[in-house]
Formats: sequence, C-alpha cells, structure tokens
Amino acid sequence: MSQIDKLIYSVMRGNQDNNINFNDLRHILKFLGFGERIRGDHYIYTKDGIDEIINIQPIGAKAKPYQVKQIRNIILKYSLGGSENV
Repeated sequence: MSQIDKLIYSVMRGNQDNNINFNDLRHILKFLGFGERIRGDHYIYTKDGIDEIINIQPIGAKAKPYQVKQIRNIILKYSLGGSENV
C-alpha cells in the first residue's frame, strides 16, 4: 500500500479526524485532482465536475476535524479515489 493510499485510508476510516496532518490532507486533495488556491490561511480547492468548493484552514500542523469529515463526504459522494479507499 502506497503512502497516499494510507493517507486516504486514514481519512476514510473516520476514527482519526482529530489527528490528520494538514499537509497530508492537502496532498490527498491534490492527488485527487483538485486545484489549489491560497488566500491567507485559507486553502481553497476546486475540481471540474465537483459542485462543492473545499475551504480548509490549519490548526497548527493539524486539520480541523469537521473539515476532514467534509472531505470524506465529498470523496464518498463523488466516488473519488476508487472503491479500495472506502
């Protein structure tokens, strides 16, 4: 299992939302094909075919748990990352 697969798996499991590294979450979104725009401490991600705009901010080095959950829901809704990651 590659490093990105492990990162996606940890997000999809849903039991470590408080412990996801912010840069890992950014890496996942870039891997899934999202474009990144940075405005201050707001990282904004968009992708063709995805209605939602993802806006995340770090808390220190960690991602906010509710934003991890939002990203998990988008991955599930649009079947991103393949079925092996669900």
